[in-house]
Amino acid sequence: MSMYLPDLRHPVHHFAHRSIDFSQRIALMAIINRTPDSFYDSGATFALGSAVDAALDAVDAGADWIDIGGVPFSPGPALSWQEEAQRIVPVIEAVRATSDVIISADTFDPQVAAAAIAAGADVINDTTGISNPELAAVVASTGVHLVLTHSLAAPRTIYPRPHYHQVVTEVAAYLRGRVDYAISLGIAEDKLIVDPGHDLNKNTLHTLEITAGFQAIAALGYPSLAAVSNKDFIGETLDAPKTERTAGSMAAAAMCIMNGARIIRMHNVEESVATIRMLEAAMGWREPAYLAHNMGEVNAPAHPHLPDPAHGITTGLPLASREDA
Repeated sequence: MSMYLPDLRHPVHHFAHRSIDFSQRIALMAIINRTPDSFYDSGATFALGSAVDAALDAVDAGADWIDIGGVPFSPGPALSWQEEAQRIVPVIEAVRATSDVIISADTFDPQVAAAAIAAGADVINDTTGISNPELAAVVASTGVHLVLTHSLAAPRTIYPRPHYHQVVTEVAAYLRGRVDYAISLGIAEDKLIVDPGHDLNKNTLHTLEITAGFQAIAALGYPSLAAVSNKDFIGETLDAPKTERTAGSMAAAAMCIMNGARIIRMHNVEESVATIRMLEAAMGWREPAYLAHNMGEVNAPAHPHLPDPAHGITTGLPLASREDA
């Protein structure tokens, strides 16, 4: 299987503090949930200090992007916009004060979005596909990016037994329509990102189809986001509890990347960085960290990243005395 290279309408995206060329880069979005009942960590980053520390640790580990949310997607009682903003704004401010990392606010509320942008957010990650057009007005007026996600239910409500005739085709058509809608509301085309919404109002079979058929999402021509980390479709496929889904998450992320995804939203940062860097290196987009295997001294001058053969790599032995494993 070769990597699918989507024909992006705008390969280079300029965020407030960074630019990314999505024609030759995969961005890692790390997840920070400042909620007492978050899906994955069950509130481990609910305390302000814990949330800020986790975000900065993710940056240090190689994350390009931090996604900060104050309410879960799952059904439940509504939270006032003031309380939601109080959860995420201090985290955004603290991270922005020390880093140029891309920051997104995971919200569908226009007032929360405005507060997050004022605090330093570069992106609004709307998991409802612009359920409230006022949010689009906030995004358009501030010039930040918007993630458009496929989902069927109204925010925080149950959608029992979702049904699709052809899930990949229908999700791609929905996102194409949401792109047109966003542009009609004044959002610039080069500020849009699309997300098929793995597991959002979809069962495991639907989500597996989207993972395998991700090319149809990437082919829309906008940087596409795959939010696969530790989700139920992985648990149900592998019969794995949340704490044992890392390997499945990396496999799903890699498949989406191979099919054109340019952003992956993940909990396990170090493993995700390694997955991305292996794929980028295989595509020739990134140099290996060093070259030593079967790189005898005669080849060394052509490879500036090769460590001094006289000192070995990790064992301290000369390269000539090391076995080819």
